[in-house]
Amino acid sequence: MYTYHTPDTAPQASLSLLEASQKAYGFHPMLHRVMAEAPINYQAYLDTFGLFTEKGTLTPTEQQVVMMTVNVINECHYCTAGHTMLMKMLKVDEDVIEALREGAPLADAKLEALRVYTKGLVEQRGHIGDDALQAFLDAGYTKAQSLEVIVGIATKTLSNFTNALAHTEIDEPVKPFAIDFAAE
Repeated sequence: MYTYHTPDTAPQASLSLLEASQKAYGFHPMLHRVMAEAPINYQAYLDTFGLFTEKGTLTPTEQQVVMMTVNVINECHYCTAGHTMLMKMLKVDEDVIEALREGAPLADAKLEALRVYTKGLVEQRGHIGDDALQAFLDAGYTKAQSLEVIVGIATKTLSNFTNALAHTEIDEPVKPFAIDFAAE
């Protein structure tokens, strides 16, 4: 139903975004090609992703815990595969990657607190209560980081929902990491 835009078919306002994607990834990811349909969606995704991964205080592994937790809750076939490859590139422990893909608890207590906090925010639409927030803070995170997590959730909501609507094809490089949520 959605077009996988190229620079030849994309709206004018998406051309610079596609160019940035090409420069960053060496190709136009299918998600970005779909998002090009609505430049505001594409720009919002790139901006929130960049803010979360470049301006926040969570480590790259912690960022991936947040994003993969959301990907799995939202059953995003595209992002789960993509972030699996990204975590492997970041050399995240294989046990962490597998647990996140399965939505299972993490052995590392601090990362597990982050996963539980993120999961609670998503599933309870932010209404987690003071005890859940305090558990997150007691694990060693800050109030600022409690809000940074929301930026990660917003980022993944943009991409996960886009992929759900578009049934986005998985890019060739990440196909080995595909997951079939329907079979689970």
